[in-house]
Amino acid sequence: MYEKQFEFLKKAVELNRLPHALLFFGQAGIGKKDFAVKFVSSILKENPGHPDFVLLDPQKEIAIAEIRNLMEKLSFKPYSAGQKFAVINKAHLMNQEAQNCFLKFLEEPKDKTFLILITEYPNLLLPTILSRVQKIRFYPEKGFKVKENEEALLELSRALKEDLAFKFNLSKNLAEQEIDPILDSWLRYFRQVLLEGIKKKDKSLAKTSEIIKEIQKTKNLLATTNINTRLALEILLMKI
Repeated sequence: MYEKQFEFLKKAVELNRLPHALLFFGQAGIGKKDFAVKFVSSILKENPGHPDFVLLDPQKEIAIAEIRNLMEKLSFKPYSAGQKFAVINKAHLMNQEAQNCFLKFLEEPKDKTFLILITEYPNLLLPTILSRVQKIRFYPEKGFKVKENEEALLELSRALKEDLAFKFNLSKNLAEQEIDPILDSWLRYFRQVLLEGIKKKDKSLAKTSEIIKEIQKTKNLLATTNINTRLALEILLMKI
């Protein structure tokens, strides 16, 4: 998968022209992180767990302490490989302090140290960070289907009809899971409903459009603030 991107990066490595900082961006759930891990592993000739490879894969906000810890790990010379690599998944989760700290590293990159940022929201990164990375966009490849969370979709369908007690209980259960893929599956579902409605010239699509906006708003809140996940979901489910 993503053979063109892989060949481009492989050639850059062979020519010793791999940028010290890359940004992989594109919609969620299309395999950007897996691609990054595969690419780094192909260079280090080992699976993840190599001492010269650091993967930061957060579920919540990335604080400055985590970035400082990452920078400290990268400050040492490569252990056994010729280079050191760090992959930051969901880079948009870095808060303002963390991004400013990360920017200092970008301004003075370490020799033989390479960074890969992954995000579906590049606009949430500082413009000064975006100006210092090589951007590579990822699109879903032909025939690629994002795996849907069918159980979450069924629960959402029920939530649209049930009372507040059900919605509060659902919010509690969902808050204990990785919420971003679930919200993405909800977005895809309602966008499909919207597209089908447009094809049929359905004039009652205002509610569907509003639901899409509310889900997107919740995703942005969770990505950029410290809002409690359960509270954010309760607010979302009450609105839809």
